Parts: sequence; C-alpha cells; structure tokens
Amino acid sequence: MTNSLQSLFQAIAQSKDEQALRSQLLIEAREHFAAKRSGLFFFDQIPFADRRLQKALQFGLSTEHNPVVHYLVERHAPVHEALVVSPKVWNLICPRADHWHVMAGPIVSNGQLVGTIGFTREQTMPAFNTQNLVDLSALCLHLSTWVATIRSQHHHLRANCLTPRELQIAELVALGRTNAEIGTELWITENSVKQALKRMFRKLEVSSRAEMVAQLSTNTKVHSFNNQAN
Repeated sequence: MTNSLQSLFQAIAQSKDEQALRSQLLIEAREHFAAKRSGLFFFDQIPFADRRLQKALQFGLSTEHNPVVHYLVERHAPVHEALVVSPKVWNLICPRADHWHVMAGPIVSNGQLVGTIGFTREQTMPAFNTQNLVDLSALCLHLSTWVATIRSQHHHLRANCLTPRELQIAELVALGRTNAEIGTELWITENSVKQALKRMFRKLEVSSRAEMVAQLSTNTKVHSFNNQAN
C-alpha cells in the first residue's frame, strides 16, 4: 500500500461530515490518480434546482445511456470506460475533451448504491489502468464504511430527538396500527396522533410511515422503543 493511499484513508477517517469529506479527500485523490477532474456524488443529495443541471445529471448518471454507470450499478465494482466500450463509442457518449478517460467507483451502504466517486483524464493523458482500479476499489471500501457509520450515527441522533410519547407512536406504527387505533390505545385523539406524526416526520426528515420505521429500525429495534422511553 502506498503512502499516498494511506493518506487518503486517513482523510476519510478524519472527515466529520460529507462536506468535509469532499474538501479533505478530492484534491488529494485527484493527485493520487493523476486525474484532471474528480467528483464525489451522493445520489440523495444531488441538487436539482437547475433544470439544465437536472437533465444533464439524469442523463450522465443514467444506466440506460451511460455504460460505465450501468456497470457500476450492476456489479458494485470500480470501472473505467475501456472495460465496457470502445474509444470511438465513448467519444460519442461523452465528447468532452477532459473526460476522454473516466474511472468511477461505488459507494455502498446497507447493500444499496448510495453514491459514486469518479475521476477523468484528458486525451493527451494515459488511460486509467488495472492498478488504478485496485486502488480505487480500496478507496471505495473505506468510503462505504465511513458513509454507513456516519449515516447510522446521524439516524441515531434523529431517533434520540423523539419524545417518549412519539416513540410509543412509532412502535404502534411499526405494528401496523391505524391512527384511530393508536389514539384509542394511548388514550389520545386521532388528530393528536396525526399532528404527532407530522412532527416526527420533520424531526426524522422522512415523508412516510414506512420510511420512518425503516430509519428508526436501522439502529434500534422498534419494539424496544417503549423500554428505552421508560
């Protein structure tokens, strides 16, 4: 393992959040892979305020139109363009001069592809090789572990912001109870249950009962919520 690769691992470990990760990792990683450009994307955080940016990203990250992304999603393994297409075909897909050579690796959390890290080189630069893929694979393993840990901690902090009553409601939601049934069991009105759920959704940054239960279950079994509250 090279010292520069160890340095990348240290940069990942020292990052406190995803913004810090980008600032601490990308410049050094770009130097390690002798890349012209680099990017770190988390799919749930890509800004879509700009319509042109939205269309470009949707096309560029499309498994239908981009064979590199298709390979990445299908195999959860690092890839460079030469593994999946000929230079002529790639030039048609991505005509940018600074994207003549590309390499991308997966960031995986809970068995799902949640992001990617990518690097590009110009036509005058050498293509990415097997050793680059090996190094990127190691980098992606560290990134995936970091993301899983950070997001787990974040979800845990969110869960801790719920009140004992809200935790009781969450447990009953997980058991499939309706708002009316929850109200009856907890001796509160159905409207009180609805209002509590709205507050809980905001705290947990979710939009559905199923998403709420899934998030809370990431770190703590929902059926133990009452025991934690008491």
